[in-house]
Amino acid sequence: MNKLFKLQENGTNVRTELMAGLTTFMTMAYIIFVNPDILSKTGMDRGAVFTATIIATIVATLMMAFVANVPYAQAPGMGMNAFFTFTVCLGLGFKWQQALAIVLISGIVNTIITVTKVRKMIIEAIPRSLQYAISGGIGLFIAYIGFMDAHFLKFSPNSTADATGAFGNVVPGIVDFKDKATILALIGVAIIAVLMLLKVRGAILIGIVATTVIGIPMGVTVYHSA
Repeated sequence: MNKLFKLQENGTNVRTELMAGLTTFMTMAYIIFVNPDILSKTGMDRGAVFTATIIATIVATLMMAFVANVPYAQAPGMGMNAFFTFTVCLGLGFKWQQALAIVLISGIVNTIITVTKVRKMIIEAIPRSLQYAISGGIGLFIAYIGFMDAHFLKFSPNSTADATGAFGNVVPGIVDFKDKATILALIGVAIIAVLMLLKVRGAILIGIVATTVIGIPMGVTVYHSA
C-alpha cells in the first residue's frame, strides 16, 4: 500500500488515509440521495439516477486514486445538478434528454481542453477571488440544504397563490426549536465542534456516527428496509 500510493513520501500512513477516506465518504454520501431527488424533478427516473450517481462516483474516485494518485473523492457536483434541473430544464424548457446531450457535448469539450492543458490555462485566468467565491457559493448552497433538512428555517407565503398554485412572495422565519430534528442537528454540531476543539482525530466522522445513534431513540434516525 505504501509503495503503491507513496504514502511515506507524502507524509502520511494507511491508518490516516483510511480514516480520512471514511470521513470523506460520510460527509459526501448525501449526494447519493440529493442528486436523484433534484434530477427526478425533470422527469428522469429516480432509481436510474441513483444508480448512475453511485457508479459515476466510484469510477471517478478510483481514477483519482490509481491514475492521478491524489486523495480526492469525486461525485456529481451540487450546483450543477440544480442548474441542470431548475435553469436548463424547468427554466429554459429543455427536455432532460436534450439537457443530457448538452452535458455529453460539454464533457467531450472538457476532455479535449484537459488533455491539451487549455483547462489549466482557463483556470489560472480566473481571478483568485472568483475561485474562492465559487467554492464558497457551493458551500453555502450545501449549508442551505442542511439548514432546511435540520428544520432551522422555514418559508411561509404571505400572499395568495396564483392560478398555477405558486406564491408571489414568501417570508423566511426561524422554526420552533422544540422540533426533534432541529435538536438532534444542534447536538451533532456541538459534538463535532467540541471534538475538533479537543483536536480529536476523526472528529467529524465520530460526530456523524454519534448523531446517527442518538437519533435512533429520538425517532429521527429511521431505518427503511428494502
